[in-house]
Amino acid sequence: MMMLVAMVQLACKTQTNKVNNHPETALGWKLGAQAYTFKLFSFTQALDKIDSCGLRYVEAYPQQVIGGGINEKMDFRMSAASKAYVQQLLKAKGIRLVSYGVIKTKDSSDWEKIFAFAKSLGAENITCEPEEKDIPLVSQLCDKYEMNAAIHNHPNPSFYWNPQTVLNTIKGKSKRMGACADIGHWVRSGLDPVKALQQLEGHVIQLHVKDLNEFGNVKAHDVHWGTGFSNVKGVITELKRQNFKGVLSAEYEYNWENNIPDVSTSVNNFRKIVKEIQ
Repeated sequence: MMMLVAMVQLACKTQTNKVNNHPETALGWKLGAQAYTFKLFSFTQALDKIDSCGLRYVEAYPQQVIGGGINEKMDFRMSAASKAYVQQLLKAKGIRLVSYGVIKTKDSSDWEKIFAFAKSLGAENITCEPEEKDIPLVSQLCDKYEMNAAIHNHPNPSFYWNPQTVLNTIKGKSKRMGACADIGHWVRSGLDPVKALQQLEGHVIQLHVKDLNEFGNVKAHDVHWGTGFSNVKGVITELKRQNFKGVLSAEYEYNWENNIPDVSTSVNNFRKIVKEIQ
């Protein structure tokens, strides 16, 4: 009996520590990293870096070399042996692959292969910027594979830079279609991230989190979250108000050679803000 009580107490302590160290979990948020943050390295190396930043989720991107002696890339063309390696690697690291993207393709026949591949790796979301002609097909595949398609916004003048375009695109389509809100690219486009989130309320599936040193400048660069023009605290507060549940990917596109300290500081800042508003 005493051993059982001790085990229960240890389990409760472990859960309490997890909530304290990862307060976003209480809100139903999965804070991870877009592997593009570590694009100078292999996917194998990126997982080590993500782990060192205190994150347990990854959004893989298709152009990254797998690594670990494998020269294939993280796309649907990889061999079965390479896929098995990736699956074993994720399990060994204790990191979940929750999203895959950002996907662009002019070949409509690629889409089903992409969905099947991402599903096989356990992904919940495909972040993407589909050609207009492929929107009906992507919508159908969302329902077929029970996966979300989160339309990503690059800065103006890219097609999906304006939230209204995303809303127009998903209107009448699968309920699994929505937005991957890149708040940094909104800032580059001169958009207020909080107002953009409000415009997309009910349709935000995932976020790419950035904080930038300038507003309305496409060449603005990343700074530690909470110190720039992305109004990270306002974004967090708005997501909580909307009862958002989903993935937030850190995408730090600066100091490429050694941005672990920047990502770690940003993650710590994020979690401090979450604790403040809870």
